[in-house]
Amino acid sequence: MEDMGVMDKIKEFYRGKKVLITGHTGFKGSWLSLWLSLLKANVIGYALKPDTIPSMFEVLNLESVIEEHVVADIRNLKKLRKVIDEYRPEIIFHLAAQPIVKRSYDDPVYTFDVNVMGTVYLLEAIRSIDWKGILINITTDKVYENREWIWGYRENDPLGGGYDPYSASKVCSEIVTHSYMMSFFDKENIRIATARAGNVIGGGDWAPYRLLPDIARFLARKEEVIIRRPDAVRPWQHVLEPLWGYMLLAYRLAENKSFGGAYNFGPHPGDTLRVEDVVKLAVRIWGEGSYRVEPSSFHESSILRLDITKAMVLLGWKPTWDSVKAIEETIRWYKAFYRGEDVTMLTLKQIEEFQKMWEG
Repeated sequence: MEDMGVMDKIKEFYRGKKVLITGHTGFKGSWLSLWLSLLKANVIGYALKPDTIPSMFEVLNLESVIEEHVVADIRNLKKLRKVIDEYRPEIIFHLAAQPIVKRSYDDPVYTFDVNVMGTVYLLEAIRSIDWKGILINITTDKVYENREWIWGYRENDPLGGGYDPYSASKVCSEIVTHSYMMSFFDKENIRIATARAGNVIGGGDWAPYRLLPDIARFLARKEEVIIRRPDAVRPWQHVLEPLWGYMLLAYRLAENKSFGGAYNFGPHPGDTLRVEDVVKLAVRIWGEGSYRVEPSSFHESSILRLDITKAMVLLGWKPTWDSVKAIEETIRWYKAFYRGEDVTMLTLKQIEEFQKMWEG
């Protein structure tokens, strides 16, 4: 494999691999399930039913694409243990979570239960059956103690609970993961890493209180787009960017246990846009529309950037599409969906175009 390009190596690596994705019916989980299936991996999905109507999972009919579709709660230790013991996945991507900041204010108990205890149950399941393999726990860029710095946070910067229960729950998930790594697991047999990314955009996300899905909904209804914090700066990235990072991280971990630890996945340092700039760009790509600003009722950081040096140097990962390209592809997807076009073909084309950037 020495003369192969990195994408060819990834294709070879995942072909025939048993991969468990928790939270596979969610936005990122659906994209990852489709992509790994295209790479000929045997995908086992474990999640609740999609909690949005429509949902990416159902729009793309992913139940018929993946190997196994298990509908169950991540907090059901008995079921989780049984599934892992039965299928013996070689790689686990843990995405099951309550991911909405606003919802974490409305229901903090549920958020902590799913995001913290869900991680505990997963780690306890693999511990109790003497499982061997690779686990990538997907957290968030919001795990850092946000000091509103203009520079990016590095993986060894302090973690902090932030202002909201969601951020705090993900910090706890990181701590729990590290505790199990140090207390129970032999790094030779169980190789674990955590992945931090945020402000992920792309077609098929219908979660509430997210900028691009909200923009698309307003524009499709020919209504004014409502934004909360026009001057907030975010590191926008297409969903394929961190997913590529997760897949590459698992591949590197299989090569060498030293690739364990935490990794940031985000855009280049200078590639950030204000919320208002994103809305203006989206309206231009859509072809029509307008917006207005309404005050936010809950705290959100004004600026948040990630330092991605570690992932670039150690993993060979780097951002592929800039924020403008990411927004263009996202709006194209939603526009096609609301026009009744075939978004399955468009999704496949976007994955194919992204992969070509890594071929050769």
